[in-house]
Amino acid sequence: MNIDKEYGEALEFLFSQLPMFSRVGAPAYKPGLDTSLALDEFFGHPHRKFKSIHIGGTNGKGSTSHSLAAVLQKEGYKTALYTSPHLTDFRERMRINGEMIPKEEVIDFVRRWKDCGYHGHPSFFELTMMMAFDWFARENVDYAVIEVGMGGRLDSTNIITPELCVITNISMDHTQFLGSTPEEIAVEKAGIIKKGIPVVIGEAEGTVREVFRKKAAAEGTDIIFATDSPMLNSVRETEVGWECDTQDGCFTFPLAGDYQKRNLETILHAVDAARGVGIRLSAESVCSGLGATDKLTGLKGRWMKISDTPLTIADTGHNVAGITYNMAQLRRIMESRPTGRLHIVIGFVADKSIDKILPLLPRNARYYITNARIPRALPSSKLKELFAEAGLEGERFDDVKEAYGAAVRNSAPEDVIFVGGSTFIVADFLE
Repeated sequence: MNIDKEYGEALEFLFSQLPMFSRVGAPAYKPGLDTSLALDEFFGHPHRKFKSIHIGGTNGKGSTSHSLAAVLQKEGYKTALYTSPHLTDFRERMRINGEMIPKEEVIDFVRRWKDCGYHGHPSFFELTMMMAFDWFARENVDYAVIEVGMGGRLDSTNIITPELCVITNISMDHTQFLGSTPEEIAVEKAGIIKKGIPVVIGEAEGTVREVFRKKAAAEGTDIIFATDSPMLNSVRETEVGWECDTQDGCFTFPLAGDYQKRNLETILHAVDAARGVGIRLSAESVCSGLGATDKLTGLKGRWMKISDTPLTIADTGHNVAGITYNMAQLRRIMESRPTGRLHIVIGFVADKSIDKILPLLPRNARYYITNARIPRALPSSKLKELFAEAGLEGERFDDVKEAYGAAVRNSAPEDVIFVGGSTFIVADFLE
């Protein structure tokens, strides 16, 4: 048996036979739970065989999911983690105690799927989610941290009945599917709130906060707003992350992006709420888990430092909120390097609100405009036109490798290179 060959064939089947949103966009989007519920019944309701925590929101849900999984893992629980999309390896989407699903398991599931006689037509996300749940159940995991794919109310993952829900924040993203206002998007995200299951809200103000409050009241469940009672006694930026002092002790959180300060408050409140529903989490596990989140769970692409000379950073922030945080942090770094120049390797997917993102970009940077190797990518030729209309100058490159190579050649030791704009730009870069 040639594992690599069979694994490649299994992936080819998944990628070619099933519509994959992260690659093609709207044609792959299938709102509604009917197919997921039918698949769940067909496979014997695997999600009922383990306890879970459900994580939604616009930004930060991946970091929050990985962080909570790290804490659970440190406590000694057999901990599963389901996230999307992947960066460089399909198997990143599903892990147990930080280890990706074995290739043999992917091959076996695809083989069983082909032979099972199911007559429905699931999307890529629906079937790969069921692959994860099936594997988690057969491995008898204690807890699974499940990240919402898109939205919440109609997301495939919303078939689970978790111990705890977390919604990180609301920002304008996927507006063609989720709504054109923050309130409409909040309604979709609030759809994961269920009767009697506590929910932690990371950031929500005004009318968005009221959407969550009303939904929790209708479901008769406790709602915790993280911003109402900060749990970080202090937080200080260092070269290796955020040095934190909390009620559980001190640790250095290795995810260094500015936005992680807000994520940390959400994570700490989620830990507190998890304890409230009977999940044992010691202070030592919280501190050691959060202090090694990236190592324990394999998280990549969040303000990820690639090199020191020139300083090179990659980040998957891809909407208005994420780009705003990234550009503010880059401005602060450049202020400390008065003789340095900022080089930005950048690209987007075609369905983003580029007109709202371009005004956020610094005028004094050198841009390397490119596109990821997915059908959904905005062609670099079109992006260069949009840059010119916005008064931003940049060179166009056919792929990320070529763009990054040019940035390196043009950089001096005191310069900074940033790679981002899209999850898939970072994915191509890391490959």
